[in-house]
Amino acid sequence: MDKILTMIKKPKLSFWQIFNMNVGFLGIQYSFGLQQTAINPIFLFLGASEEMLPILNIAGPVTGLIIQPIIGAMSDKTWSPKWGRRKPYFLIGAIIGSLCLFAFPSSPALWFAVGLLWILDVGNNMAMEPYRAFVGDKLPEKQLSLGYQMQSLFVGAGILLAMGSIVLFQYIFGADTVETAGKIPKWIYYSFYIGGMLSITTILWSVFKTPEIPPTAEELAEINETREKPIGQRIAKPFAEIVSAIREMPLFMWKLGAVYLFQWYALFVYWQYITPLFMLTMDYGISEAASQSAQMSLTYNIVTMIVALALVPLTLKFGGKKVYSLSLVGVALALFSIPFIGDPKLVLVPMVLFGIGWAAMMGIPYTMVSKVVPQERRGVYMGILNMMIVIPMGIETLTFGPIYKYLLGGNAVNAILFAGVFFIIAAVLALRLNVSRAKESVEA
Repeated sequence: MDKILTMIKKPKLSFWQIFNMNVGFLGIQYSFGLQQTAINPIFLFLGASEEMLPILNIAGPVTGLIIQPIIGAMSDKTWSPKWGRRKPYFLIGAIIGSLCLFAFPSSPALWFAVGLLWILDVGNNMAMEPYRAFVGDKLPEKQLSLGYQMQSLFVGAGILLAMGSIVLFQYIFGADTVETAGKIPKWIYYSFYIGGMLSITTILWSVFKTPEIPPTAEELAEINETREKPIGQRIAKPFAEIVSAIREMPLFMWKLGAVYLFQWYALFVYWQYITPLFMLTMDYGISEAASQSAQMSLTYNIVTMIVALALVPLTLKFGGKKVYSLSLVGVALALFSIPFIGDPKLVLVPMVLFGIGWAAMMGIPYTMVSKVVPQERRGVYMGILNMMIVIPMGIETLTFGPIYKYLLGGNAVNAILFAGVFFIIAAVLALRLNVSRAKESVEA
């Protein structure tokens, strides 16, 4: 009977149902796009030195490490007939994120901007993890690849809009701006205001367009049992669930963690030092360098949108690990070439490879993990997967400042090349990722 109920609960969804389900990712990723390109220039405007950038970005890794697995475990044991299981969490997260985005460009001092980044990351992480599990909850296994690559498409679209707004507003309002130490230029404000609106409106779209699947009688009984326990036990429950899930974690996820160690360390280096790179290689001021960085992100996210769904048949034909590994090699080649291209238009060409890699990174690993973890623990395992992202980021924020200053000579060119080497290592490790061929070849 349980198997029959499971089949009824997971019917095949239409393209537009999967589309509507993922719309909320547009706003979440717009916010992350601003973090990738606009936050570090704001820190520089407010007086931060280049070697301070890694440690100032520690909010993302720390909040991700704490918030996502806890929220994931909590959402596994949540059910509201009106709001569902995952939606209450990413709705609250979106509201927090929106308020922070409206406030961010008005930061009067560096300490205030850093504090806002912490709160913004809490909101984004609260929205992100249940959303990953939400897609896995709704889709039958044969549609997981399409669901997560659709999510990858919206990742690209959200960041594309963020980067496009930065380029546009800098061009229209910032071209003649005289940079003043300790002051954020007005042209940056508009991108954040748009982000504040998108963060909440796109989440609401998905909330109202996509009903969640009710829990089985057994799951509901367990949820109600948890609610009846003393408050101390209820608070301790998510932590116990995380520990238990890590102990029982599939070997595949440990192998993916090794890939992520190098991949996400390198990505954090790139996002922090691409603006200082253009200040060095193209002799730009902070505003011009930030705009050029935004154009780089704009380009690779256009590519991501174009290729995200095209990766579905390639993954089914050749296997996830091969497509994933090759895409990481492409990102490495892009990073190796960028520091040696002085033309602001020609330097956009390597972003084609970066965009293909970003599409793969945002879709393929989540598809693989969804196939190897038990459905009833998908939330907590998606949270643990995020821990594998933020731990390398945390390591980077603590270690790369001294590496940059003392081993790389305080040179942004060397920082980007360093990131390229780490992507090569990640690509080699990705070849060890094995999901059973039977599961990988299920039709999309």
